[in-house]
Amino acid sequence: MAAEQEHETPGAGGELTRREFVGNSIRGAAAVALASPLAAEGSASSGLPTRRLGKTEAQVSVLCLGGWHIGYAASQDEAEAIRIMHAAIDEGMTFFDNAWDYHDGGSEIVMGKALAEPSRREKVFLMTKGCDRDYEGAMRCIDESLTRLKTDYLDLWQFHEIVYDNDPDWVFDKGGIRAAIEAKEAGKIRHIGFTGHRDPRIHQTMLDKPFDWETVQMPINMMDTHFRSFRKEIVPQCVARDAGVIGMKTLGGGVITGQAGITAETCIHYALSQPVSSIVVGITAMDELVENCASARSFTEMPPQEQQALLASVKDVAGDGRYELYKTTQRMDGPYHVKQHGFQVA
Repeated sequence: MAAEQEHETPGAGGELTRREFVGNSIRGAAAVALASPLAAEGSASSGLPTRRLGKTEAQVSVLCLGGWHIGYAASQDEAEAIRIMHAAIDEGMTFFDNAWDYHDGGSEIVMGKALAEPSRREKVFLMTKGCDRDYEGAMRCIDESLTRLKTDYLDLWQFHEIVYDNDPDWVFDKGGIRAAIEAKEAGKIRHIGFTGHRDPRIHQTMLDKPFDWETVQMPINMMDTHFRSFRKEIVPQCVARDAGVIGMKTLGGGVITGQAGITAETCIHYALSQPVSSIVVGITAMDELVENCASARSFTEMPPQEQQALLASVKDVAGDGRYELYKTTQRMDGPYHVKQHGFQVA
C-alpha cells in the first residue's frame, strides 16, 4: 500500500520516477463541530469501517482507492485494474479518488469503465479533482471528468494541488470557484473541496477565503507532526468547521516504510487514529488490496501514549523534511501544475 500521490513529476526517462515510486510502495469528522470522526465509526455491509465525511453527511470507507495508482495499474494491465476496482467495491472500499490530469486522463477513463454498470456506480462515493483555476478551464475539467468517468454527477470535486502561493488567489480571482459553485447548482457535482501537499500556510489561505469548504485533503503521517505540520495547523480547523479531512501520503510516498523502517500497518493505524474521515491509498495489485483492507479491519485507535512514543522516535530525523519531499521539492507536483506556474518540467 502506498499513500496516494497527487501526482509526481517524471525524472530523467519520463515515467521512470513514477515507476520507482510504485517500487517504493509496499504491496500489499464527527457528527458535530469538535467531535472526532473516530467516535462515529460505522461499517459497510462487507465489514470495512466507514466514517462520516464532515458536513457532506456521506458515510465513506476509511480507505479511499487512489486514482493515480489505479491508472498506473491500468497502464500495465487494464483488465486487471478493472478487476481490482470491482474487488475493492466488494470489499467495502467504496470511496474512489481520481484527478483530471492523472495519466493524462487515463485514470479517469479506466475508472469510468469499471463503474459503467449502474449497480457499481451507485455503491461508490466518487471523487475527482480539477486542475485549472479559471472559470472556463475549471468547467472544462468538470465536464471532461464526467465524460471520462461515464457519470452524470460527481459526489465530490476538489481543486487539485493547491501548492503554490498564488493558487488560492487564482482560484477566486480567475473564476474557478464560480465554476465549481455553478456546477454544484447544476447538479454536476455535489460537494466541493481542495487538496494540497506543500505547506499548511497555503491551506490556511484557502481556509481564509470566503467559501465554506466541505472537504480538505492533506498529508497525514507521523513525520508531518515535526515539519510544516498539517496535523497541528490545519486539521483542528477543519474539525471545528466540520469539513471532512481526507488524508494522503500516509507512507510519505513509500519513503517512510522504505527508509525509516516503519511498517505500513503502523502508518495506516497512526493516520486512522487522527480525526480523518478517510485516507487515500495507492493500490496496484490485488494482494495490496487484501492487505490494506485487512489493516483497516484490524484497526483500533492507537492509544495517546503509543502515538507520542511513535512521534518521539522520529523527531530527530523528521524535522528537516527528508521524509516528505513533496513539501520541499517539485518532485511530486503534477506536470500540468508545474507548467501552469511557469516552471520547466524536469
